[in-house]
Amino acid sequence: MSPPNRGLIGLGLGVGLAGAATAAGLVADRIHRQRADALETGVSLVEIPTRELAVIATDGVPLHVEVDEPNEGSSTRLEGVEKPTVVLSHGYCLTSECWVFQRRALRRAGYRVVVWDQRGHGRSERGAESSYTIAQLGEDLNAVIEQVVPDGWLALAGHSMGGMTTMALGTTHPDLVRERVMALGCISTSAGGIPLAAGGFAATAGRILIERLGMQAAGVFETRPELLRSILTSNANLAEFLVERYSFASPVPRSVVRLAARMLLGTNLTVMSSFTPAFETYDQTRGLVAFDGCETLVFNGEKDLLTPPEHSDAIVAALPAAQHVIVRDAGQVIMLEHPDLLNQQLEATLERAVRAHTGDAPPPEDRPRVRRVVTDVDKRRRIDRGLKRDANRAHEERVERRADRADRVTQGAERVAEGAERVVDRVTDGAERVARRVAEQAEQVTERADRRTRGKAS
Repeated sequence: MSPPNRGLIGLGLGVGLAGAATAAGLVADRIHRQRADALETGVSLVEIPTRELAVIATDGVPLHVEVDEPNEGSSTRLEGVEKPTVVLSHGYCLTSECWVFQRRALRRAGYRVVVWDQRGHGRSERGAESSYTIAQLGEDLNAVIEQVVPDGWLALAGHSMGGMTTMALGTTHPDLVRERVMALGCISTSAGGIPLAAGGFAATAGRILIERLGMQAAGVFETRPELLRSILTSNANLAEFLVERYSFASPVPRSVVRLAARMLLGTNLTVMSSFTPAFETYDQTRGLVAFDGCETLVFNGEKDLLTPPEHSDAIVAALPAAQHVIVRDAGQVIMLEHPDLLNQQLEATLERAVRAHTGDAPPPEDRPRVRRVVTDVDKRRRIDRGLKRDANRAHEERVERRADRADRVTQGAERVAEGAERVVDRVTDGAERVARRVAEQAEQVTERADRRTRGKAS
């Protein structure tokens, strides 16, 4: 894969493509943009937690944690069993903000949710460079659980590096997993043992940068990361173009692209670089053994650049009862790209897990494995409805513009007619004045002629 500093080179994709792409390439395809705009709903992408706290990791690093209590009025029990607390771990170069749609749905469904920023990400503090390992992330997750959810049932879900973090917990704390975890969600992640396909946004960026500009140009941004960040942050269109291209495989609202760009560009470049060696030797297949018997969802995108479906196949092979869902037209940041699909699958997985503990359903190990490739039909319908709505709005606007133009023409004609009337009035008045003066002059001539005639007669 990548050398230790590939992360710094990686985000150089911005400059690599800036130098290679034409202006047309930086402007998203018109149809694609229309579809993205059709998905925009104006819904807030910020979820306000019930409380925030700092958890101190084993090496003293403060980790930012947020807790969401279930919505008021929602049921926190299912057939007499308390619903588990759901702990969500985000991926490489993201933050806990990426779970906004899942947090909202799970709270509504009566689940307590815990999200946290991994070390060096979001609002968590940075550790020593030597601490950026998957094993340490597993210990960080254990610290979060110990200090925030010390008892009760758990459901653990992780995206990308967050999934690796969760598996690492199974390696170092298998008893905790066996005793308390009833459900596992592996979202666009890998158990290791297979090279990560291009290394995600950063490593893919680095490879393209090297191909386009050569090692010498790449080295400039490796040693001067502030220059790279300045270029990307000063060109929002470029940054969004790059994030959209390498994070998603279908249209998403522009607001979602901006959220993803803010998280990616907000990650410290040294942190990015320090984590990349961990992906070189990463292998947590042993950690999956502890999750055997948990209700498991393996969820990923068919067009994921970092962890394509073969990575999920390896997880499923280790967990025979896993439900494997592959989404067409989906990339790496799938929780933001197809949130409704993931929410449905997570809630169904959690419900199956609770029912298995009530005895109303066979345990996961006694159920057959299910593998499905699905299409987000609802999303397509929303796009179609949005396009139709926008088309209707555009038609209405065109009709309004035509009506406005007709009104302006009518008003202009009326003003012309009024002007003509005023001209006619002025001409008529002038003619009448002339006629009066002529008549008066004629009378004066007649009178003078009469006076002369009378004078001669006398």
